[in-house]
Parts: sequence; structure tokens; C-alpha cells
Amino acid sequence: MKIRVSLAAVAAVFLAPAPLLAQIGVPARPLPDEPFIIETAEQPQVRVTVMKGLELPWDLAFLPNGDILVTERSRGQLRIVRDGVLDPQPITGLPDIYTGGGGGLMSVAVHPRFEENGWVYVTYTKAAARGRRAVGLARGRLDGMTLKDVSEIFAADEPGGGPPPGLPLLFGPDGFLYMGIGGANDEIAQRGDSYYGKVLRLRDDGSPAENPFANVPGFKPEIYTVGHRNMIGMTVHPTTGEIWQNENGPLGGDEVNILKPGANYGWPLVSYGRDYSGAPVSKLRTMVGVEDPVLFWNPSIAISGMTFYTGDAFPAWRNNLFVGGLQLGRIPRTGQMHRVVFNDQWQEIRREAIFVELRQRIRDVEQGPDGLLYVLTDEQDGALLKLEPVE
Repeated sequence: MKIRVSLAAVAAVFLAPAPLLAQIGVPARPLPDEPFIIETAEQPQVRVTVMKGLELPWDLAFLPNGDILVTERSRGQLRIVRDGVLDPQPITGLPDIYTGGGGGLMSVAVHPRFEENGWVYVTYTKAAARGRRAVGLARGRLDGMTLKDVSEIFAADEPGGGPPPGLPLLFGPDGFLYMGIGGANDEIAQRGDSYYGKVLRLRDDGSPAENPFANVPGFKPEIYTVGHRNMIGMTVHPTTGEIWQNENGPLGGDEVNILKPGANYGWPLVSYGRDYSGAPVSKLRTMVGVEDPVLFWNPSIAISGMTFYTGDAFPAWRNNLFVGGLQLGRIPRTGQMHRVVFNDQWQEIRREAIFVELRQRIRDVEQGPDGLLYVLTDEQDGALLKLEPVE
């Protein structure tokens, strides 16, 4: 099955007046049960296999044997996929998770020495005082369908008052655990006494690594970088080993940044976006002492998970950056995945939008140990999509 969409249909949607779109919306398009073919610019045909049965999945991670761990945010459940089949039962043993207000079970990461220690890490929101939420990081040893020896190894107990915090999680090449805490609507992202709007760098037991603010009065010792809005994706650059991180802008200003120790990424002092009212967040786009994004989006795509492709299955895509998007320009049912191509100096030279015709929110994209790409759709009837070349 090939899914195609005409230019006239695209124009009818994207050139319609905004109030009209707000009234009528764009109808959902259910994913087919059988595999289908998409056509892309530099990989002529790609087969997409759909695995259904997930509810609002947020993040995925691979075990060394190729099994896939998937978080379901709203259910607060951790699921496992084996040989393309979703186990009907969730993994047990998770800590208490508060799923209200757009929170829940967020990211999952597997310890680099999983085969030795069995550690799996999850981030989540939890109940705090006065009905608000805080965030936690826990780890446990995966034994069959149970997490054992589970303990919360880090908590940000200051109640979050902004949007639901993105809580990306990634083991870096240095062996440290990088954790983002988003949900920073205002200047809290600049304050050293708050974890919100920061990237933290932790040891695998949750204790602070040797971080640049460790001896700075008024700063939490776990803080690695400051000045972020709401983070969703983190990945490792395939040649430099640097951590690339992304975050949502409000109306425009989605960013991809290269993390540097002690750096300030500017929110809300500078921004390429506008507030939801349409007013500028700031009159400034750049500022001395603030890191510029390596990529940004206007209008916003509500940026989500991302990964660099380094496999052999899609040689034309090698070293391309794939990023998910939930919606384009605040218009419902316009989710898509973007492929970003770079030159030899890692400067962007082109982008391609993929999955526009599906009208699905794209939550995460990861490369599997088999060299294929795997994509999560952020829907009530969410799915895991497997992308492989058509020979």
C-alpha cells in the first residue's frame, strides 16, 4: 500500500484561514494494519510496519538483545516489545507515578553495562504538595517482567508550576547520565536554585557528577547547563560524541542545541519564537554569553524525540538527524518527522518532512541495533512504526 497526498490537498489545509482550521480541525487518519510504502527524497521507497496497542507512548529504548522498552505516559506503564510483538502485560515494579496534568511516565534509558547489572532508568512526574507535581528519576534491575531493587535516585521536589516538564534521559559517552527537566515557562530557567529549565549530569547512582556549577553559590550541584524551556529529545553526535538536545519554543523557536558544560541557552532572555498570544518572547535573538541553537524552527513543529542515523540499512541517510514533531504551527493533525542533512562541516543544507500525510503526532524516533529506524506516534491509539528499505 502506498500512501500519497496531492499538492492541492496540502494547499487546501495549509492555506486555509487559521480560524477556519481551529473550527473544523483536520480529521485523524487511522494507521493501516498492514505494512505500507512511503517515498522520500533520498531513499526512494521505505516500508513502514505498524505495531499497535500503545496508549500515548512517550519514549523507547533498546535492550542489547533487540527488545524494545516503551513508556506510556498517561498510563504510567512500561511496556516491552519482543520480535515486533507487544507483550499484553506491562512491566511491574515501577514507583508511584502521578499522571495528571499532562505528566506521567516519561523517558526510559538502559545502562551501558546492562548485560552486567540489569539497570533500567525511568523519569516521571509524582504528586507534590497542594495537588501539584514534582519529578523523579528511579532505577531498577529488569528481571523478566519485573523491575526489582527499585529506588528513586534523584528527585526535584520543588513543585512545577509551568507546562508538563519534558524529562529526557540519556547516557553520554562519558558514562554519565544526562537528564533534562523542562517545564520552565519563565525566568526560573535562569535561576541556579531551581532544577527547572536545566540539564543535569549525574552518576549512574543519581549523585552529582563533577559539574561546572558545583562550587558556585546558589546553584544546585547537579546542574550542567541552564536556560532551557521544555526539553524532549537528546542524542549523541556520531563523530564528536557531543550531546545534542532539543526543546520546544512556544509559537516558533523550537531549538536543537549542542550542550557545553556551564553554558546558558538563553530562555527566556532570547528566543526565535513568540508567546502564545503572538507577542515576542524577547526582542533579542542572540546575546553575549548565550549559546545560539544549531537549528531552529519557525513555525514550531512542537519538536520531540530525535536521533542521528548511523546504520547501514539506509546509506543515503547516514549522519542525518531525525526529529519528531507533534504539530506544525499549532495546527492539529499536522505532526511529522523531519530529516536534516548536513555538509562535511556539520552545517545544515536541507530538510525533508516525512509522515505529513499520516496526520499523527510523532513523539520519538530512535535507531535500533538492527540499523532500522523506529518511530512512536503520540496518540490514544498510539503505535510503533518500523522503517526499513524496500529492496
